[in-house]
Amino acid sequence: MEIVVRALVLFVFLWVVTRAVGRSTLGELSTFELLLYVTMGDLVQQGVTQQDYSITSAVLAVGTFALLTVLLSWLQWRFPRARPVLTGRALLVVKDGEVLEDAMRAQRLATADLLVAAREQGIRRTSDIEYAVLEADGRLSFFPYGGPAGAPEKPASGE
Repeated sequence: MEIVVRALVLFVFLWVVTRAVGRSTLGELSTFELLLYVTMGDLVQQGVTQQDYSITSAVLAVGTFALLTVLLSWLQWRFPRARPVLTGRALLVVKDGEVLEDAMRAQRLATADLLVAAREQGIRRTSDIEYAVLEADGRLSFFPYGGPAGAPEKPASGE
């Protein structure tokens, strides 16, 4: 019965922590939020199964991780210049249909992965891409020729 009570207490605490950290879906988690959730699992497991005899230690450990995650989020909001240091910055990986090999190599991004992401967006060839950006969160954004109004058309092959 003690394990049920411990699990109930920690469940309520985790619910409060996840509400305080934010409403991200799994694919939108920042690095720090992902670390928080992965680490929470181990810390809570010890408190529930009595490997650590104190629920307080599990609450303190998870609370510390949650507080640091919220603090980093606040720092990014309050001091925008800190954002590139904390979360990284976007990087151009395709320009005018040409894959920028140096940028790809620096980020250890395989051309095959770039092509898969492009196909998922309905883009058949890299020559159809005006720009592709590797976002700070790891997603790829594609800007094909002839996209939104005012965007340049794909140059003729003779240019």
